[in-house]
Amino acid sequence: MLAQVRRSLGGERVGHGVQRYRPPAPHKPRDRGAPTTVSQHREPVTAIGAPAAVGPYSHAVRAGGLLFCSGQIPLDPDTNELVGATPGEQATRCLQNLQAVCAAAGASLGDAVRCTVYLTDLAGAFAEVNEAYGEFFASDPPARVAIGVVALPKGAQLEIDAIVALAS
Repeated sequence: MLAQVRRSLGGERVGHGVQRYRPPAPHKPRDRGAPTTVSQHREPVTAIGAPAAVGPYSHAVRAGGLLFCSGQIPLDPDTNELVGATPGEQATRCLQNLQAVCAAAGASLGDAVRCTVYLTDLAGAFAEVNEAYGEFFASDPPARVAIGVVALPKGAQLEIDAIVALAS
C-alpha cells in the first residue's frame, strides 16, 4: 500500500524509506498552427460621408462579425462644424453620421445591437434625444445606455457610438 501511495505522488524508493522526488513529465501543448492575434482579424473603416475624426482614431473597426463605431458628435461632414441648436437636432446629426460610418462598412445602423449616448444634460435633454432616437429605430431598437458627462469635444451636447452586427 505504501508503495502505491509513493508512486501516485511521483516519488521512488531509494532505500531505508527515503524517497527521491520525481517531477511529472512536462506537458507538451498541441501544435495549433501559427498563433493568431486580434490585429490579424480587425479592419479599420474610414467613412467618406462622415465628419473627419477629431483625434487619432478610426471611424469604426470591423472585428469578429461586429462593427465597433467610434462616437459621433453632431458635426456637419462637409464643414466639420458643430450643427444643431437643440439636443434633438444634435441627436439626429449624430445618428446620420453613424449611418454614414455603417454604410462605409457595408452595414446598416438598423443592425445596431448596442448604442451608447453621452449627454452633458442628461435630465434636461433625455426626452428630446429619445424622440430623435426613436425616428431612427422605430421597431426593434438596439440595447442602449445613456450616460451623463461633464463635457464633450467642441462643446457638443451629446455623442453617440454604436456596435453593429455585420452580415455573415
